[in-house]
Amino acid sequence: MGRVRKKIPMYRDEKKLYDLECILNKIDDNHGIIRTKEIERLGVDYRRLKQFVEEGELMKIRNSVYTNPHKYSEEELIIALFPDGILTMETALYYYGYLDERPASWKIAVDKNTSKSRFNMYYPSVDPYLTEPKTLAIGRDVIEINGMIAGIYNRDRLMADVLKHRKRIYSKDFQKAIMGYINDPKKNIPQLMRYAEERKVVQRARYLIGEWV
Repeated sequence: MGRVRKKIPMYRDEKKLYDLECILNKIDDNHGIIRTKEIERLGVDYRRLKQFVEEGELMKIRNSVYTNPHKYSEEELIIALFPDGILTMETALYYYGYLDERPASWKIAVDKNTSKSRFNMYYPSVDPYLTEPKTLAIGRDVIEINGMIAGIYNRDRLMADVLKHRKRIYSKDFQKAIMGYINDPKKNIPQLMRYAEERKVVQRARYLIGEWV
């Protein structure tokens, strides 16, 4: 019979570095996030986790969810946290080039029946648009951000939503959105009107868009 090799214990500092390496590797596997239950399965207790946060090695982004603050962007975290979400309103307007600056808070359309606790974020800031399931996926497209794929409403569905939620957008951004769409060679006015009918903003679309086309 072969001899059983004894497991050599690690010194305290070695164990700490080993724990951190295991957590960071798991974060990479999860495309930017790790949950408390996964950390526990790695054999890391709460005191060590708290220490990593205090030392800046990890960042708590919401209850029971952490990230590597030295590696992942807001975009990557949003896509990892909300794979079911769809970029809309000012966020989508920015990625289509209608607005010059991305808003501080991420505007995401989600199923109205989703758990509201998902949006209790420390970082990044999220502004959800709770949407009926039957209309959530209408006009959904995709966009590549930092090598990751995110859901986004196409230009025409987006404008229908901008008209529907115009009170939730700054006046200057609303005007930029309208003019950006009007000047966009990829716009599809007939399709916009179909979305406007679905979103119950036909009159607004005819009044605010129609006079420019």
